[in-house]
Amino acid sequence: MNKISIIGAGMTGSTTAHWLAERELADLVLVDVVEGMPQGKGLDLAEALPIVNKDVEIVGSNDYAATKNSDIVIITAGLPRKPGMSRDDLLTANAEIVGKAATETLKYAPDAIYIVLTNPLDTMAYLTMKLNKLPRERVIGQAGILDSARMRAFVAMETGVSVENIQCYVLGGHGDEMVPLTRLSNIAGISLKDYLPADKLEAIVNRTRKGGGEIVNLLKTGSAYYAPAAACAQMAEAILKDKHLIVPCAAYMDGEYGLKDMFFGTQVQLGRKGMEKIVEYKLDADEKALLDKSAASVKEMHEALKKLVKI
Repeated sequence: MNKISIIGAGMTGSTTAHWLAERELADLVLVDVVEGMPQGKGLDLAEALPIVNKDVEIVGSNDYAATKNSDIVIITAGLPRKPGMSRDDLLTANAEIVGKAATETLKYAPDAIYIVLTNPLDTMAYLTMKLNKLPRERVIGQAGILDSARMRAFVAMETGVSVENIQCYVLGGHGDEMVPLTRLSNIAGISLKDYLPADKLEAIVNRTRKGGGEIVNLLKTGSAYYAPAAACAQMAEAILKDKHLIVPCAAYMDGEYGLKDMFFGTQVQLGRKGMEKIVEYKLDADEKALLDKSAASVKEMHEALKKLVKI
């Protein structure tokens, strides 16, 4: 049986375990610093599995040794955003948390592929790869699947069309400068630019960019977890099943779109070795300008990280 370890057993980590257990993809380990929490959530989830007829072993632990021989390590640990807080505000606190999670798990799971969810997402993925000195294929950030799913949901709400007919593509950094590609996004092959009035489409783009913040403001005491967790599960499934699935993820750029030495949201093909390749779109001038603006924002965050951590 494959093995997936989830670092951070809060709402996102435990919901990721839930989505994964239902898919019967792998045995699961939940690791958290809070004593009893991963053990309790793991046991509760294990007791649910007979009801849904799934055979998965679930272990909760406060010790990274439990992650031994994991095929995939998913890092969700970190402080969530609070109302009025930007993803950037989280940098200092979460760099320490993610840095430890990355280096400790590598001791026990030297061949693992990393999926990073903690914000600021692109920068935490960069930290994980650099600290662990891993090839870029083995570290992927979860962001674009979530952002694209939010956009698909908003388009479905506006049009009344099934989400199955709606394909949306969001590139760029996981923040307010993300780039929803309205020209390439479509409903049953018809570009959103042709399907929706310009003002409606603009409203959907803006809501997508601020999708995480909208939920933070509504919840008041936490951030989104159902959709981010489902996105992590989709990535893990694509990797373990060697699906060669093309999805938007944060990947280490080495010349793609003219970008280097940074993590950035792009279309990525996922298979058993992790990131198989980056798929580049031919962008028009307006799209390229938005992408460059987003890249500058992400690069700034990477530089801030380098002042905090020697990588």
